[in-house]
Amino acid sequence: MPLPTRAALRRRPKDDRVLGLAFILPAGIGLVAFYIWPLIRGVWLSFTEYNLLTPATFTGVDNYKRMLNDSVFWNAVKVTLEYVIINIGVQTTVALLIAVLMQRLTRSTFMRAIVLTPYLVSNVVVAMLWLWILDNTLGISNEIIRALTGESVNFFSSALAIPTIALINVWRHMGYTALLIFAGLQAIPSTVYEAGKVDGASQWTMFWRITMPLLRPILTLVLIMTIIGSFQVFDTVSVTTQGGPVNATRVLQYYIYDMAFSRFQFGYASAMAVGLLIVLATITVVQYRMTRAGETDLD
Repeated sequence: MPLPTRAALRRRPKDDRVLGLAFILPAGIGLVAFYIWPLIRGVWLSFTEYNLLTPATFTGVDNYKRMLNDSVFWNAVKVTLEYVIINIGVQTTVALLIAVLMQRLTRSTFMRAIVLTPYLVSNVVVAMLWLWILDNTLGISNEIIRALTGESVNFFSSALAIPTIALINVWRHMGYTALLIFAGLQAIPSTVYEAGKVDGASQWTMFWRITMPLLRPILTLVLIMTIIGSFQVFDTVSVTTQGGPVNATRVLQYYIYDMAFSRFQFGYASAMAVGLLIVLATITVVQYRMTRAGETDLD
């Protein structure tokens, strides 16, 4: 059998596995260092009593028992659910409306940039901005309300605090969510709408019978992302109300932070974080399967 010539050896395709691993390695190190190892460490700490100053002491499931009997924890769950429902409902509806309007009226890149602008601002800056705008005494909004009604509104009172915080985050995130939905609308072939017009379907009928079913995969993605993000709300609460008044805005993420970095009860805080992880993973899997996100009606 003749040996391959030099020209044949040069034409032989190169093995890119080493190059691929070299590109993946930095991201892999970051994944292990900042995600996988902290996750494993957090799960371990959830079974211990640890205050940062002394070695962790294994306590079994005591932290989880304490969590189930903690009234402040369950209040935090209730407050968080209230925030999630308001934020998800309003944000998804407004984002869908904006996406449809962009699809029907204009597809200008400039308009997309304008819609995305609030999302580019830091959450802390947005919270500080709206805290000033909605201030009970000096805020611009209350100056207008007083001029019209003679009274002011305390937007960060017990009854209005969570809806106010939810709507602040809706304002910041709705542009990004709208662009995700807009991308899904762009992927729907125009031929299906032309077929609907031939069949005599109205715009409203085509929206519910064509647009919404074909948007199911992207809407599922949006809902999963927004639900996970909503359960992790922290910075807006920290800047505006610090969990008050009383526990009216003490969301779960803020309660975990308070336990870990104010009271140094890292074991108990880790147990609550693991509980939140399990809840979010369950919601994601159930939602993904119920909405059949991996399937499309275009086939």
